[in-house]
Amino acid sequence: MIGSSELIVNADGSIFHLHLKPEQLADHVILVGDPDRVKLIGNLLTDIEFHIQNREFVSTTGIFNHRRLTVVSTGIGTDNIDIVVNELDALANINLETRLVNPVHRKLNLIRIGTSGGLQDYLPLNSFVVSKKAIGFDGLLNFYANRDSVSDLPFEKAFRLHTSWGKQLTSPYVVDCSEVLYRKLHREDMFSGVTISAPGFYGPQGRVLRLPLADPELNEKIESFSFEGQKITNFEMECSAIYGLSKLLGHEALTICLIIANRVKKEANSSYHESMETLVRIVLEHLSR
Repeated sequence: MIGSSELIVNADGSIFHLHLKPEQLADHVILVGDPDRVKLIGNLLTDIEFHIQNREFVSTTGIFNHRRLTVVSTGIGTDNIDIVVNELDALANINLETRLVNPVHRKLNLIRIGTSGGLQDYLPLNSFVVSKKAIGFDGLLNFYANRDSVSDLPFEKAFRLHTSWGKQLTSPYVVDCSEVLYRKLHREDMFSGVTISAPGFYGPQGRVLRLPLADPELNEKIESFSFEGQKITNFEMECSAIYGLSKLLGHEALTICLIIANRVKKEANSSYHESMETLVRIVLEHLSR
């Protein structure tokens, strides 16, 4: 039995942070960072069952083309992903009343739709990138047992050597996406690549305001890195934890990002909302087939 301090259940029977109950969760879950994006996607759904908000976590479940979907906003960062993915798994695979793991495993499909900064000059603004692999600069997965079993260890080693990875930095981990979801959602007009999830927006992604960087050349090393023909394509802040935790917990996961900045060309587009709406529709239509 899982103790009450480990699995916190609210008085109404919902999970602690998300405030969701097991029956409210669909098998297909769309993860977005921005709470307002839940409303954007919700406007495309029919038969809305509920709308729940607690802090940055906003959730709704409805129907798109006969497919039941749950949409959850995660907020920013892999620390929030640790909360969201573990609580979604608990809703699917733990009896919240008895605090026992369910005898039959329920697999979830977790699809993140987000924004990102490009790290290669061939990625134009408003293009879509599917994350075949994710590199975690955050260190989250290193706190869990068996992280090596779901990680690409040769890739990790090559990356650390190429970048002369600093001893004071958390050890990066590398995890593949779900091949099942990749085949279902990837299109020819989308780029595929390797995505870095950073534990911050400024220093960890090489931005300088008033604080100097520990390694001013790190982004150049990242851009030039290649392993078995794979290049690092973009920065964001959630993908690695989604991939790592999903692999360990037995779920499928995929991230598709809209490029709203190109770090190499020093270009950015703050008016990206129409392109995001396009990406959302593409993902929902392909997921519902």
